[in-house]
Amino acid sequence: MELAVFQELTEEITSECFYMTESQQEEKIIQMIDLHHFAECYHSDIRILNYIKHPINTVEENGIRKGILFYNLKHSAPFDWNAFEEYKRRNLLKEVWFVFVEEDAVSDTFRHTDFIIENSLEIFYDKIFVFHFFQSVIHTLK
Repeated sequence: MELAVFQELTEEITSECFYMTESQQEEKIIQMIDLHHFAECYHSDIRILNYIKHPINTVEENGIRKGILFYNLKHSAPFDWNAFEEYKRRNLLKEVWFVFVEEDAVSDTFRHTDFIIENSLEIFYDKIFVFHFFQSVIHTLK
């Protein structure tokens, strides 16, 4: 992402999310960076529709509306997974993807698999990925 685009999107978050704390705005900026980099690395053309109003990012791939939730096992707080099902219905999303974001190179996916099982993610999410952010690599788990 170019610096000018990053600055523009950061300003958009700051102005539209004025009600959020500085920490929440920082999380939203990280979400935006993850989304844009994931879209750049993904094998298909993804058009970003919305990322500001919800933790699930709304995108379009081949004319189909989808949601993408980014999750970092080291830094993210637990979510109410049922609330995301409602978001999917309300926003007419055909699929919702769950993406583990990894900053470090991780050779195994045992932690991810355990997390998927413990939280029954395969029930809520149509696709599950591990996104190695700095290596720009996406691995499909489901």
